Order: sequence, then structure tokens, then C-alpha cells
Amino acid sequence: MLHYGSVSELEKIEVALEMLKQHVEEEKIQPFLSILEQLKDDHESESLQDQLYEAFQKLGIYQGPVLTYATSIYHLLVRDPFND
Repeated sequence: MLHYGSVSELEKIEVALEMLKQHVEEEKIQPFLSILEQLKDDHESESLQDQLYEAFQKLGIYQGPVLTYATSIYHLLVRDPFND
């Protein structure tokens, strides 16, 4: 399991899911939440991470609330344009 500091990747995903479900209308971000749920079981899957990124790109104005309440998974939502 990946660990960043003392918090595991699984814990970060669980926190993000909880925060999003509390503060954002679930029906507006359901495809994103569905992929995030799948990542709980397989957080190292590059395919699921790519799907999450694509779902995030389709959120439109809901990207803001997702970034606000899911800061623990920010690293899964951004891409490095310089491939560093």
C-alpha cells in the first residue's frame, strides 16, 4: 500500500469520498464518485487513475467543489504537462 507521510492512499481516497458525499450533490458527480470507489480497491491501477482524470475533466463547473473538498486526492486529478 502506498503511504505519503503517515496517511495511506486508501485513507486519502476514503476521506475524499466522505467529503464529496457530504458537501457536493452526488448526482452531479456520480461518474467521478463511482471511479473513486473503484480506486479504493485498486488504488495503484493506472487505468482507473486515467478514468478518474477523464471523469474529472467532464465535471465542468463541479471541478471547483471537487478540488475544494477532495484535496487529499489532488495528486490523482492533475497531470504534469512536462511529463516530469
